[in-house]
Order: sequence, then C-alpha cells, then structure tokens
Amino acid sequence: MRFIADFHVHSHYSRATSKEMNIVSLTKWGQLKGIQLIGTGDFTHPRWFEELQEKLEPAEPGFFKLKPTYEQEIQAQVPESCRHSMRFILTSEISSIYKKNDRVRKVHNLIFAPSFQVVAHLNAELQKIGNLKADGRPILGLDSKKLLQIMLNISEKCLFVPAHAWTPHFSIFGSESGFDSLKEAFDELTPYIYALETGLSSDPKMNWRLSELDHLALISNSDAHSPAKLGREANIFETEFSYPAVIKALKTNNPKSFLETIEFFPEEGKYHLDGHRDCQMRMTPEETKGHNFICPKCHKKVTVGVLHRVEKLADRKINFIPENIRPFQSIIPLIEIIAENEQVGTSSKKVQKIYYDLLNNLGNEFSILLHVSLKNIKTHSSPLLAEAIDRIRQGKVHIAGGYDGEFGTIKIFTEKERQKIIGKQRHLF
Repeated sequence: MRFIADFHVHSHYSRATSKEMNIVSLTKWGQLKGIQLIGTGDFTHPRWFEELQEKLEPAEPGFFKLKPTYEQEIQAQVPESCRHSMRFILTSEISSIYKKNDRVRKVHNLIFAPSFQVVAHLNAELQKIGNLKADGRPILGLDSKKLLQIMLNISEKCLFVPAHAWTPHFSIFGSESGFDSLKEAFDELTPYIYALETGLSSDPKMNWRLSELDHLALISNSDAHSPAKLGREANIFETEFSYPAVIKALKTNNPKSFLETIEFFPEEGKYHLDGHRDCQMRMTPEETKGHNFICPKCHKKVTVGVLHRVEKLADRKINFIPENIRPFQSIIPLIEIIAENEQVGTSSKKVQKIYYDLLNNLGNEFSILLHVSLKNIKTHSSPLLAEAIDRIRQGKVHIAGGYDGEFGTIKIFTEKERQKIIGKQRHLF
C-alpha cells in the first residue's frame, strides 16, 4: 500500500500550540491534506495520553483510528473527494538538557512506540526524572544517550530519532548546543540510531554532504503546532500498512518501501541562514565569517544557522549526490499559494472558499500540489494558480532566507510576472 505519513506533531498541551490540535481535528486535516498516517505527538503528557486512549481504538498492528462516535463530528467538514481512512502512530518529542564533554547540550528527540502499554511503561520511567505534566514536550535533565537506553530497555520495537537535527538551539547537530557527530552524543549506542529528522531548514540534499549519515533514513515531518501546518513536510511509503512495516522500512532504510519525502523549501525555514533577528541582519556563512560571527549593527554574536552548520561538518562538496538517493519534492502549502495569488491573508474568506472549492473539485491538497494536471487546475481555478503550481513543481520560486527564528519570505511571482499572467488571462476573456 502506498501512503503518506507525518510523524511529528504536537497536541494542545504543548506550548504555543493551537487549541485545535486535538485528535478529532487531526483526523479531519489529515484527510484534507491527503495524509493517511499521523504521529500522535506528546504521548508523555498524562492528560493527552488519557485523551488518546479515550478517543482512539486499535486498527492495523500498532496503528490506531478515531472511534466512530468522534468521527461523526467531522464527517460533514471533509469533502467527499478527500475522505479516506486515517490512522495514528504513537509518537512523542522529548527535550533533553544536560551537560556532556564540558558543554551544556540541548537536544530534542522523537520516540515512536508500538502500543499504549509500552508508552505507559516509558512514561512511568520518565516521570521519575522530570515533570511530564508541565508541557506536551517535556524538558528533562536527561542525557540523550540515557534516554535512548531507557527506551531500548523497555522495548526494542520503539524507534529513536533525533528531531530537526540541525536547529541551532535544540538539536543533535545544532550550532549552539549540539554535537559534531552522532558518536559523540550516543557513544556505543550509536548503531541504534536508524533515522534522522532533517527539519524545516534543511533538505536531504544538504544532508547528503555528510557521509556519516549515508546509512540513515532521512525523514521529514511538519512539527505542526496548528492543524493547517500539518504535512508541510511528510514521508511517502509503499509497504504493508502497519507499525512493524513502517519501523522496518526506516530501520533498513529500504528505498523500495520508504520511497521519498515531501519537503519545505529549506531557505524558508527560520534557521536556514545566519543572522541576528533584533537587528534584522540576515547573513550568509561567508558574511558571518567575514564579520567574525558578530552582528555588524549591535556587535553581539549572531545565531549560526543550518546552512553554515552543514558546511562546517560536511566532508563532501556542495551538490554532491550519493548513489541510490531517495528523491524528494519541495512544496508550498496550497492555502499559502492561493493567498499570494489573491494578495490577501490565508485566513480570509476568499482564500478559504477557493481552497475548499479546489478540494471539492480536485481532491486532497497533496494530490493538487503533486499530481493533478495543470489543465484541470486551470479549469477549476485560474491560469495564475496553474502557473504557480507548475513553478513550485519545478522549484522556481523566489526566497529571502530565514534566520535567527524568522521564517524566510517566499514568493512564487514577482509583481511584474504576476501582472503579466493576469494580463494574458484578461486578454483571453
């Protein structure tokens, strides 16, 4: 079976997260987006764990589905063209802050679990170390290696994945508090790291520059804090639809079962470039080096971004392509494309109407972005939208890179290009 999975999301119990991040809403938005498998996120939080057990029931081995009673709440909100079976896989992100090799480390890790029983056991162990009630993504004074060991002691059916691996402040390779290699972090347990989450500010191509990562499955997830952000990155599989099959595909890094990833344009990620947000200074790695890592405006240290960090750790040249690569496609969420075309906000009534009209007529969002013919898009919308999606499929977009916590600014058209296409459209009519 071919399916799309987004493993890393958060619940409404995490900080800075929408109240709509509940299991019913995720079921709805998974269908709108075209995702068949979603990570639950936050299974360490006691109240969220209770909610999961209350509203989900077992489906395929290791997968869960919304109970029919709750599914009825959203049935009318999902266009018939988008309806499909939705499944959940138990996942949670944990923040570890600790000292190792004379440096404070701040690393986020993602854990996959096969059952509620395993989660209950894991939560009981972690509760001894820190307060799991404080946040959906708990902060524990626990070495990442020790966390991995605890997980393995409970069940080797679990999977441990370093999250958004290059983010400066909270990741395994982060410039501010990370490590220079997996072995430095995990020592003799390094062989139990089978996958790595690349994060929004990097893509597979950037990660290919490190030979150390060649054997790892490079996964991409949304890290969504609101339902509309679901699927901004995702993974495509073709395998048996079950937890054991997904974990096997990732552990073996099998290109025949883990097919490809759907990516953010990494330049749009909020830590892609170096810089200093307070001074609105966006800097390339070369500029940062030229200024000795100091902001030229305020003379404080700049935040070293993902591109710079990859460059520092890479043992291969830019644009190196290994053998047997897993392909990827970069996208912009459909709602954002429509908003740019209409030159209004994503929450405007006009944009929302166009979005749902497209879903009703053409199917789910991923189908529209990746597969529906440009002719059909033009028929059911406009030449401008068809041209926009064509450009995105070809990677022809304009981006001012993100830096120091500021998302990059992405544009599909210059104003001149936009007016030219609109002019042609008016001429035809």
